[in-house]
Amino acid sequence: MTFPGGIVARGGFSADAGFGELRAGELGVRIAQTAAEVDAAQALRFRIFYEEMGATPDAQTLASRRDADAFDAVADHLLVLDHSLGDGPQAIVGTYRLIRQHAADAVGRFYTSAEYDIAPLLAYPGNLLELGRSCVDSAHRTRNATQLLWRGIAAYVFKHHIDVMFGCASLHGTDPDALAAPLTYLATEHLAPPALRPRALAARHVEMRRMDPAGYDPKRILAALPPLVKGYLRLGGFVGDGAVIDHQFNTTDVCVVVKTDLITSSRMKFYERKIAEGQEGPDTV
Repeated sequence: MTFPGGIVARGGFSADAGFGELRAGELGVRIAQTAAEVDAAQALRFRIFYEEMGATPDAQTLASRRDADAFDAVADHLLVLDHSLGDGPQAIVGTYRLIRQHAADAVGRFYTSAEYDIAPLLAYPGNLLELGRSCVDSAHRTRNATQLLWRGIAAYVFKHHIDVMFGCASLHGTDPDALAAPLTYLATEHLAPPALRPRALAARHVEMRRMDPAGYDPKRILAALPPLVKGYLRLGGFVGDGAVIDHQFNTTDVCVVVKTDLITSSRMKFYERKIAEGQEGPDTV
């Protein structure tokens, strides 16, 4: 199967990519197994990013009604499925794109490098995982679906010995002054240490410290952040230096970085125990 950019999907969907399916009632989370499932994830992304969130499609995207790029061919696609809708592509109600180093090498870069200088991350010892293109169908934006996505990521991190996760997370809108409070809060309270600090490319760098920190209530700002950003912070995540305006997607992006050894040890031990007990089938995706 050929994806935009001329990259051909790797042969088949490898069993070593994932960890089996995790279930919570009718919902499940696992790695995509077929090209049809990847296509359904791209269709879901189009509906949410372009129809719901106001992104601006180019001619090819509008004609295909798919949010797709060259990275899709080399990524692993984490899926949330509602089995009350079936067991195949029609059941996909959420997705998250996962890119490891070998996948980025196939394209020539990580997606985030179009917005940020990620040299500190590339130089950091250990295995990297870039996360992006996260979305959940509006009818399934429940705590269960969100928790399943994080459970899937945690299982993937454990299976592939990931040391650092990173990616662009978005605040809705392209006016940084309208986002002064959350941007200032993130830069003031959660700036990454220098060894892990990406910096927005000079041509795209937007200053995040836009107001006096005394002018906002940190607890209220944290509570109002998008669930994805809040989830990263709850895992001990940091943000890079500078925001980036993405006019195509109608967002203001921040680069989020999470060292996996900072993730609550009890949470990781839970997944280690499940895999050790054979309950997550790490080699049977």
